[in-house]
Amino acid sequence: MTGMYRVWPDPGATPLTEDALLAWYRPADRDQPRLRVNFVTSADGAVSVAGYSAGLSSDADKRVFGLLRMVCDAVMVGAGTLRHEGYGAMRLDEPRRAWRRSAGLPECPPLVVVSGRLELDPDSDMFTGAPTRPIVVTHGGSPADRRAALARVADVLVCGDAEVDLPAALTALADRGLTQVLCEGGPHLLGSLTAADAVDELCLTVSPLLAGPGSSRITAGPPGPGRDLRLAHVLTGDGNLLLRYVRR
Repeated sequence: MTGMYRVWPDPGATPLTEDALLAWYRPADRDQPRLRVNFVTSADGAVSVAGYSAGLSSDADKRVFGLLRMVCDAVMVGAGTLRHEGYGAMRLDEPRRAWRRSAGLPECPPLVVVSGRLELDPDSDMFTGAPTRPIVVTHGGSPADRRAALARVADVLVCGDAEVDLPAALTALADRGLTQVLCEGGPHLLGSLTAADAVDELCLTVSPLLAGPGSSRITAGPPGPGRDLRLAHVLTGDGNLLLRYVRR
């Protein structure tokens, strides 16, 4: 297992145990709705290598990635990223399922797919093999036939008239008891969430790699106002910096 260490606050020379690592990421209040975003980037700001985020990941990043999925109520992803990164059914390993059972949570969080055009295959493993029924978030202008087809394998939430109303979607998820939402991208979804002032927390792994020109940033979309965040902690492992920022 990758050794991970606390850099800030209170630097520590002893590797973090699983319980100690969990303490840095476990939600403080599950009744309070919260949107956490998780991304990895290269040292020069790239969101991918050869078109995929996996080229930036490491054992330390994967360890936190798995932990964030373990403690959340739902995993949100944009349809484009889901297709490009090859998402399958949302399954956790047995130790993480056991932790969720002990915490009174369903064994696996549902996958929440945000899509305006609904270019999704209802017969894919992402839907048919999911241990927890997925959720598709769309808007009233999406194709009605695709909504009907997806409703066979997922709960379809219509939020907004001509485009997805993300704050309304988060409220709808919270009404279902899914208050701790983890967003795994992609860049356009992050851009839209930022524009809606919906991001409460950013977990960002900085990989010790210069990816060079060509890749986009972790966020995309029309320019908008910035959002101030506060640094909550810095961890390190495999030469990566694992940063956690929270809303001021």
